[in-house]
Amino acid sequence: MTNELLLIGSVVLLYGSVLLWFYLFGTSGLMAFTCFATIAANIEVLILVNAFGMEMTLGNILFASTFLVTDILSEVAGKKAAQKAVHAGILTNILFILVSQSWLLYVPAQSDWASPAMRTVFSNTPRMMIASLAVYAIAQIFDVWLYHTWWALTTRRTGDSRRFLWLRNNASTLVSQLLNAMLFTLFAFYGTYDWPTLLSITLSSYIIFIFTSLLDTPAVYAARLIHEKKLGATQEHGI
Repeated sequence: MTNELLLIGSVVLLYGSVLLWFYLFGTSGLMAFTCFATIAANIEVLILVNAFGMEMTLGNILFASTFLVTDILSEVAGKKAAQKAVHAGILTNILFILVSQSWLLYVPAQSDWASPAMRTVFSNTPRMMIASLAVYAIAQIFDVWLYHTWWALTTRRTGDSRRFLWLRNNASTLVSQLLNAMLFTLFAFYGTYDWPTLLSITLSSYIIFIFTSLLDTPAVYAARLIHEKKLGATQEHGI
């Protein structure tokens, strides 16, 4: 149960961190978290583990946390703020790919001990990183668009823009995460693993995404509450 407990702990840590950074730093904190998560996920996704009776890559929860960020930004700051976070994540991916690959061009000193391990990891990651970048861009842009599409639909039907937060959050993220799981597995691992393994990775990734998507709904409600309390305090003090 070690892997399972670590995955559950990762959800608590990462979702809690998103809320903490939003509470402490506002939307700027969420932008910074997006940059952290995209870099860390690109490294973590190289690890393949067994958990909950399935074979899966790590990085799923980190990627899921970026969808939580864009949903919070969509809810409290609007579509442009969410799109800005996506663009920041894309540029962070590009910069990380360029910088990490430049490390491999250096000639190490005789006393160096880190280069062999770095080369083992990062010489195998360009395809993974490019796949991650492409899928991140596609899935996140689609998620932001779908979130606001659902929001516009429910607002027209009910006349209340606050209602059905759970619907726009889950109906956008669950569809986007399915797209994410399928495209990333295909782009990153096609030709590396056989089709049964590819199917297993896709299925296990999406199952994780289902749970992380459902669990992020309370976090989005909490973020909206934090935003409204801060906004109310600002207005009360005439700031």
